[in-house]
Amino acid sequence: MTTETVKCTICATEFAPRFSFQVQRTAAATNYFCSQPCHEQALFGQRQQTCSVCGTQFEPRYAFQLAFVGGAKRYFCTPECRENPVRQELRHKKGARKIAVMNQKGGTGKTTTTVSLAHGLAMAGHRTLIIDMDSQGNVGVCLGADGTRNLYHLFVENQDPGSAIVSVRDNLDLLPSNNLLAKVEVHLAHVQQPHKVLRNRFKDIADYDYIVLDCGPSLSLLNQNALYFADQVLIPVACDYLSLVGVKQILETLRVVQEQLRHPISILGVLPTFYDVRNKISHEVVRNLERYFKDKVLTPVRINTRLKEAPAEHKSIFEFAPKSPAAEDYQTLVERIVQLGKAAPTQGHAPLPDAFSPA
Repeated sequence: MTTETVKCTICATEFAPRFSFQVQRTAAATNYFCSQPCHEQALFGQRQQTCSVCGTQFEPRYAFQLAFVGGAKRYFCTPECRENPVRQELRHKKGARKIAVMNQKGGTGKTTTTVSLAHGLAMAGHRTLIIDMDSQGNVGVCLGADGTRNLYHLFVENQDPGSAIVSVRDNLDLLPSNNLLAKVEVHLAHVQQPHKVLRNRFKDIADYDYIVLDCGPSLSLLNQNALYFADQVLIPVACDYLSLVGVKQILETLRVVQEQLRHPISILGVLPTFYDVRNKISHEVVRNLERYFKDKVLTPVRINTRLKEAPAEHKSIFEFAPKSPAAEDYQTLVERIVQLGKAAPTQGHAPLPDAFSPA
């Protein structure tokens, strides 16, 4: 055998041949094999593949190492390399779950619920986007984030959503807003089919598992966009009488969206907030909601001063007070939302209650 250094025909490793199987001479060329696996690969065909993510050469042995992504066969050397591309493919197929958080009465905990739900989903490993549909821009304040562009630039200047979206936490992005949204209302009033603008802007966005919309306390063209874009609506209801009046208004708005705009939005759940076990009104509100919404009424969020203090520190409740009762209640909400997403699709599209009386 030669003592000169040669390159392996299969993996290009430099070595000095010592055994007869390491040199194979044919009429066309001489091939060299540094090891028995390389020799077997040459004899029985190309067994090694290149990982589509990290470029590692490996021999596939398990089913998870092969997947079709974007219609093409791709190989992954480890579960970690497989995770992101395959999850991205599932997002393209299934699309994000789009949840509008809305109550036409102010002071029901909409923004707190939006931030807590979205951050909880992100912490659970789900790619999540918050769209702030309120001109006060409170989501950005709560999370200590801002951007040079916002929702105004999408609606009025036809900017791509990606140009305004900012990363605020691991797995959590934000499309912010500010007082420029007042001009959006004027703009939408002169647009054909104004309720479809948001959906049209996001038709090519497929990077998220969840999109959560924080809606302002009004019946506006912006909120019509949110409801037409969303699949489901989550209704936070403060445990007081006036919030029940807001629920009645929302049901009327949802019927308009279903009947006139022909969009099958449904109620994901009704979330009692500012729940105080010591007050009679809290129990009455929950009983009244359960009478009409049955199992759509979610576990109440207990009143907690930590929820009021967290925005001043630009933190979610999971960062500011992770062991507080409020954090426990919002974690229960996150788990329930994920569980509902795994249920049969028809379970999320129950008809709206025929009537609702806040009495």
